[in-house]
Amino acid sequence: MTGQPGHGPDQEHGPQRMSTLALGALGVVFGDIGTSPLYALKESFVGHHPLSVDRPHIYGVLSLIFWTMMLIVTVKYVFIIMRADNKGEGGSMALLALIARKLGDTRWMPLIATLGVLATALFYGDAIITPAISVLSAVEGLTVVETQLTPLVLPIAIVILVGLFLIQKHGTARVGTFFGPVMAVYFVVLAALGIVNILRHPEIVGIVNPWWALNFFLIDHRLAFLALGSIVLAVTGAEALYADMGHFGRKAISIAWLYLTLPCLMLNYLGQGALLLDVPEAAQNPFFLLAPEWARLPLVILATLATVIASQAVITGAFSVTQQAVQLGFLPRLRILHTSASAQGQIYLPVINWLLLILVVLLVLGFKNSGNLAAAYGIAVTGTMFITACMLGVLTFTVWKWHPLVAGLATGLFLVIDAAYFLSNATKIPDGGWFPLLVAAVAFLLLTTWSKGRAIMHRYLYAGAMDLDLFIKSTGQSMKRVPGVAIFLTSSTQGVPPALLHNVKHNKILHQRIVILTVITEGVPHLLPEHRVRVKDHGSGFYRLSLHHGFMEEVNIPAELKLVDGCGGPIGPMETSYFLSRQTLIASKKPGMGIWREKLFAWMMRNAVSPMDFFKLPTNRVIELGSQLEI
Repeated sequence: MTGQPGHGPDQEHGPQRMSTLALGALGVVFGDIGTSPLYALKESFVGHHPLSVDRPHIYGVLSLIFWTMMLIVTVKYVFIIMRADNKGEGGSMALLALIARKLGDTRWMPLIATLGVLATALFYGDAIITPAISVLSAVEGLTVVETQLTPLVLPIAIVILVGLFLIQKHGTARVGTFFGPVMAVYFVVLAALGIVNILRHPEIVGIVNPWWALNFFLIDHRLAFLALGSIVLAVTGAEALYADMGHFGRKAISIAWLYLTLPCLMLNYLGQGALLLDVPEAAQNPFFLLAPEWARLPLVILATLATVIASQAVITGAFSVTQQAVQLGFLPRLRILHTSASAQGQIYLPVINWLLLILVVLLVLGFKNSGNLAAAYGIAVTGTMFITACMLGVLTFTVWKWHPLVAGLATGLFLVIDAAYFLSNATKIPDGGWFPLLVAAVAFLLLTTWSKGRAIMHRYLYAGAMDLDLFIKSTGQSMKRVPGVAIFLTSSTQGVPPALLHNVKHNKILHQRIVILTVITEGVPHLLPEHRVRVKDHGSGFYRLSLHHGFMEEVNIPAELKLVDGCGGPIGPMETSYFLSRQTLIASKKPGMGIWREKLFAWMMRNAVSPMDFFKLPTNRVIELGSQLEI
């Protein structure tokens, strides 16, 4: 009853390297869930559905937080989901690629693919809210220090957020080395503040008894159900454990969670609960009121640093998810810049960065405080968790082939829990939950329109394509030849590319060697060198070449061609010309998509980065041949 063996970074390193990875994971993986104590308990008591600040409610909320962390984060993600690594990588796209590779073209794949894309779309909704609510909740600590600072909260939060997005183009390799140690200090401070207050009410540890959670529902089942929408804020960021697995490995993340993050978080929540038993009015901001008056300003500074680190992790995640979506064919080619010569994961996508900045600032200005933002937070997170539970069912039944009873019980348990949290958050849609759903709907529309549009375009473009061997016999042997190598890029591994046909029609010549090149993205993050190149010699100087790569890898065609053997000799850069086919799309009433979606696809096509830039082709060696295509 186990998943597939992992291939992550923790597989080949000793204890010292493991501790380094675990420390690094604190700065990237646990920033979001680590900053939840700033607002989770506060929103449970003074949010849109206030609770009485008394022992039964305090114990009930804390018991639910504890068991949610144990069942959702520890059991579901750490012990089960993180075993579903795609050659070391995690996340919705990697999980989708893993299931697709294992199951092949079954009748369930379209539904599973839709779920994977929907989870990715929901992630974008979450990625906008996380920086806004995290930084705002930290800066609001200033009002605990001095109430007259209230008017400065919004400007300070916006300045911090704008500064965070402005530095993205320079990369975070240098400051990133401090993320882990800063978060380690932050978690230790969380634990220390919690312990000091727990000592006043040591009986608070009794909340580990699930009876208190059940008793909460027995007291008032309606309020308890609505409170789930705030309680789940304690585990926002749980998906990051799986999504960031490729950077740190399952073992390092598990160690960091089980031995530091989980104990520190629970100690802090217990401390907040103990404080509320003594001072019920502290529910207005229990996190900062845990600290003595002299320590509150330093705590605000430390918390702000932690929220900036949490926001950075989400931004980096958005870049990574977008890169995967581009490589897997769900988004058009985008400009991807590397900000580090040594770290492969350090990328920067200008379009995504500025779009996130605009939406985050609008969100802060529109909602004005973390309490209002909490209403918008949660729906995207719980939606993603529910989808992950659905895909877990597919994994346990069909890929891992667990015993049906065990698979059914595990999947059913997580579906019930995640559905309860999702439905509770659905009640917050009128109060702000509509925003992440709107973002997710737009993202889902773009992802599916591009994927379906490419399939339709490919079908029309290559319908009745001329067989390559027939073309060689009829044209290739009699056409005048000129020295050099001509490389024709095409998305199909069959037939003659349109650019080659246009070249023959208009130029009436062929190069000495013709290489028909297709770049293929596999359903794994990385490929070994021996699996990257496939060449077929068709005779008369014609070769069909396919370059394979993983969905986490960038393609540099000129660099890879230097390593290619079997195309009639080396492919020298100065004797090579690249021929690209550029289609101008015309929306029509042909079967496929609605006219409005065809126009959207055509707009995305026009604004996609050129293959010349995306594949790093030399600008002075590229010839583009255009044509019109009705879809």
